[in-house]
Amino acid sequence: MHADRLHLLLPFALPAAADASTALHDIQSPALDRLIARATLVERVIGEDFQRTLPHERWVARQFGALPSGAAAADEAPLAPYMLRADGGEPGNATWACVQPVHVRIAHDHLVLIDPASLELSDEEAGALLAVARPLIEELGVRIEAPKPTRWYLSGEGFGTLAGASPLRASGRNIEIWLPHEAHSGERSRAWMKLQNEVQMAWFEHPVNEAREARGLPAVNSIWFHAQGAAQPVRSPFARVFSDAAATRGLAMTAGVQTDAPPASFGALSAAVNGTLGSTSHAASNAEPTTLVELDPFSAPYIQQDWARWNDAFAALQSDWFEPALDALQSGRLGELGLTLCGDTGSVTLSVTRGDLRKFWRRRVLASLFIE
Repeated sequence: MHADRLHLLLPFALPAAADASTALHDIQSPALDRLIARATLVERVIGEDFQRTLPHERWVARQFGALPSGAAAADEAPLAPYMLRADGGEPGNATWACVQPVHVRIAHDHLVLIDPASLELSDEEAGALLAVARPLIEELGVRIEAPKPTRWYLSGEGFGTLAGASPLRASGRNIEIWLPHEAHSGERSRAWMKLQNEVQMAWFEHPVNEAREARGLPAVNSIWFHAQGAAQPVRSPFARVFSDAAATRGLAMTAGVQTDAPPASFGALSAAVNGTLGSTSHAASNAEPTTLVELDPFSAPYIQQDWARWNDAFAALQSDWFEPALDALQSGRLGELGLTLCGDTGSVTLSVTRGDLRKFWRRRVLASLFIE
């Protein structure tokens, strides 16, 4: 009888081919190497250079059935309403976009978005900025919900079918091509530009920003629009979901699936599910249930091109997850391990069973997974 199945979703775990030699310099990963060598390739998505969403966003939206009909391979991830639900709001039937306070840096002849996580923006600072921005937004006839002060949700007819770019997709790049535009016409939204300008002016020389700059921190000088969409019924292929990502948690909540923060290790996961991972009695009552764990130690170092820190995260996953998962597969305590490794444009999904480990003729190497 098969034990339970585990699927690991790993955003930014797959460097581009051009960065691979630097990213993986001197990495020792025997457990992952063996898993990859013997795995079955389930899916390889190459992606495109100027896609506005991230591959792990598209993957999770597709798994839960949150993509519009016919958009499975398109550049869509309408995740804002599910993020709102995870943050404590209720999206209803309205169309929502996620909006985040950000810093846009002036480069030589263009503007560059920096990773919002690197702002180190406290809830108190965000709350003070929100208090100034909220009446300006509402005066423009836009509904705003902000159960978390660092992440807002806006709904307004003027936004129409506006398409934004994920902040981590645009971070470190010239923002010109990533700014919100009408999905079907490519035109800029006057409604959004007016709202953005109002907020930017209100924050100019705000005490929060003056205090931040005095401490050597970047000012919060703009807002970023992304993930617009309306909630729809979804279904989960997973029996339980462990993730810190608001989109993933919100999708699971909408599908009626229990969610928790990701455990620190494979061993802690077994304890977190009260020993059901690998339990034959549990498997018998729910045929081969799959647990999804989304682990994201890679995003910040990947975006910042800090490959030493990325290497450290890789080494930690090797000892905390890949080695014990391989051992569990070999012993039969785990029936199947799925791996979805993502970069900033593409992703690769693999599946490994105990039987696969005996297929010595399979010789896939990690380098073969890199996205060009």
